[in-house]
Amino acid sequence: MKNEKKWYAVYTKPRWEKKVNQLLAEKGVDTYCPLNKVSRQWSDRVKVVLEPLFKSYVFTRISPDEMTNVRMTNGVLNFVYWNSKPAVIKDKEIELIRKFLDEYDNVELESIEIKPSQKVIIKRGAFMEKEGEVIKVLNNKAVIVINSLGYKIVAQINKNNLAMVRRQGTGW
Repeated sequence: MKNEKKWYAVYTKPRWEKKVNQLLAEKGVDTYCPLNKVSRQWSDRVKVVLEPLFKSYVFTRISPDEMTNVRMTNGVLNFVYWNSKPAVIKDKEIELIRKFLDEYDNVELESIEIKPSQKVIIKRGAFMEKEGEVIKVLNNKAVIVINSLGYKIVAQINKNNLAMVRRQGTGW
């Protein structure tokens, strides 16, 4: 399974998403640049334009052998890394993005703001699926208290590994 193709995110030069997508496609690489239909107001008209949903990111479906070819493409700065390896994106996540953009226009991305006293669920690691409470936020990490085995465990966890707990009737 060494040559199994997986989705990866590549980081591009600013405003090069469409060009990198085109250059990779010309090389025969399976690539995806999610485009968002956005209405823009000009002085004389309103025009619908296609803008990249994720600024400076393009997705590629490649085998590990193709990574150098992708990295050497003009406009590609590097792969997006997670735990010192290129981050693998699940097929299901790419498919969800495609379906979502097919169904909706004028999509806006907002990062979720994690604040002290919020309840969160840990998405990765030894405490995966455990619920905890945020006590402090430090740049890209959060200090979380986890009740386990009758003890309070305090851990610093990357904010990307946390999801907010949804409460019935509130939407969150």
